[in-house]
Amino acid sequence: MSATFATFGNDLHAGRRILPIVSRRRTWYLISVVVVVLLGALAVVRGPNLGIEFTGGSEFQIAGVADTEQSSAREVVREHLPDNEPKVTQLGGDTLRVQTEELDSAETAELAGELATAYGVSADAVSTSYIGPVWSGDVTQKMARGVVVFLVLVAGMMALYFRDLKASLAAMIALGHDMLLTAAVYGVVGFEITPGTVIGFLTVMGYSLYDTIVVFDKVRENTADLTGQRRRTFAELVELAANQTLVRSINTSVVALLPIGSILAIGAFLLGAGTLKDISLALFIGIIAGTYSSIFLAPGLLVDLRRREDAIARHTVAVERARRGESGLTPEGSPESPRGEDAATRDGGAGPAAAGPADADAADEGEGRTPEAGPADEDDDTVGRAAEASRPARQQPRRTTRRRRSGR
Repeated sequence: MSATFATFGNDLHAGRRILPIVSRRRTWYLISVVVVVLLGALAVVRGPNLGIEFTGGSEFQIAGVADTEQSSAREVVREHLPDNEPKVTQLGGDTLRVQTEELDSAETAELAGELATAYGVSADAVSTSYIGPVWSGDVTQKMARGVVVFLVLVAGMMALYFRDLKASLAAMIALGHDMLLTAAVYGVVGFEITPGTVIGFLTVMGYSLYDTIVVFDKVRENTADLTGQRRRTFAELVELAANQTLVRSINTSVVALLPIGSILAIGAFLLGAGTLKDISLALFIGIIAGTYSSIFLAPGLLVDLRRREDAIARHTVAVERARRGESGLTPEGSPESPRGEDAATRDGGAGPAAAGPADADAADEGEGRTPEAGPADEDDDTVGRAAEASRPARQQPRRTTRRRRSGR
């Protein structure tokens, strides 16, 4: 299996096998749009599950409980706050977390005591914390500011590195796809959005851009002498780069997903809700989305953004014309040489089939063959010169020497 995959990767890198990545880029665009729209619609219907760090409120953690059923905590909270629906989640094997709206000190102490009584633990086993709306608003503002600054700096760095603003724009579009897809999946699953989630999102942004830069760097290497060759167009060289980096991207992603998947399983099923689960889910989905976009979206976007540039458009036309010249036939029925198209272009578009009768006569004379001589030509050299002067003018006339027959 590994040997077959290695052979497949070698064939892709050598160009012996090409997967239709760029040539079918509109298919990948459509798949991405459909998936993002469907998942986004489901996430909007469900609504975001914002953590207490963004909404503010009071939090209670009940440790050492014998029974982790959540109905008792909900009933206790509803008795004190009829209009508030608490968030009750399990942490680990014997800890419950209860989040409510903002409470004052007296209400917090009273509710903590009743939760301890409901679960049969001492009052010291219930810890309380309070997060105000000012702190949560400050966290949200700084998060949004950090994301914007990160995107601006990375976009500028990529534009300088590749010396091409369109490459940076293509990478940013692919990154936007990754973030939307990750957020949509996160909303559908219903995990709580916490500062750990934001950290995971920022990590996804860095990973996605790294993978895209690897592909674009190979594109730059393949297209360094674009106009000096007539074998592949710009789009075909970009597709070759995507194929050459495909196996590398898959291997890198699998290696990264294995530990992240393990952390996600431990955080979700063994330890319950927590920072590990929040970060690992964002990383797991984001890495898959980033690998997909860097291979199937970013190269196609780069081609669509650059294919109308004058130099690339002219080179594409030249490659196509050269291919038609290599696959055509000369009037004699033999294959044309690879340089036949260039020669025809230099001659103003006139190929071998454009030769007229005058050219045929000139060719005969160049090969040493002359038309049959009449009696006048046999008698006097002057008559021969007069007949030569009476012929139509040629583009490049050739002088021929006729030897007058001797009287012997």
